[in-house]
Amino acid sequence: MLKSTTRHVHIYTATVENNELVPSEERLTLDIDPDNEFNWTEEALKAVYAEFDRLVDAAEGEALTDYNLRRIGSDLEHFIKQLLQQGTISYNLKSRALNYSMGLPQVVTKPSAPA
Repeated sequence: MLKSTTRHVHIYTATVENNELVPSEERLTLDIDPDNEFNWTEEALKAVYAEFDRLVDAAEGEALTDYNLRRIGSDLEHFIKQLLQQGTISYNLKSRALNYSMGLPQVVTKPSAPA
């Protein structure tokens, strides 16, 4: 079974059956943010899965190699960073590992009242 793991994206050449990974030459399984570093909305998760599908479709016909899986994982990391920078997702401050791996959180301040 091939796999590509980045901090926020794990991709396996496998299917999930009875909560177990079963190797598959034809299917990829995606695990997003396994350490629960971010707060996700359903829409944000759907966007990541849609981007994953787009990247997999774009690679159709290419050999299923470690390099190609890593490339998809890396592209998804960049996509997740964009979601964070846009404010679509945010850091989970209750995460067990607060390391701000995608940059420091943005702090929105209220404009001060004129003097």
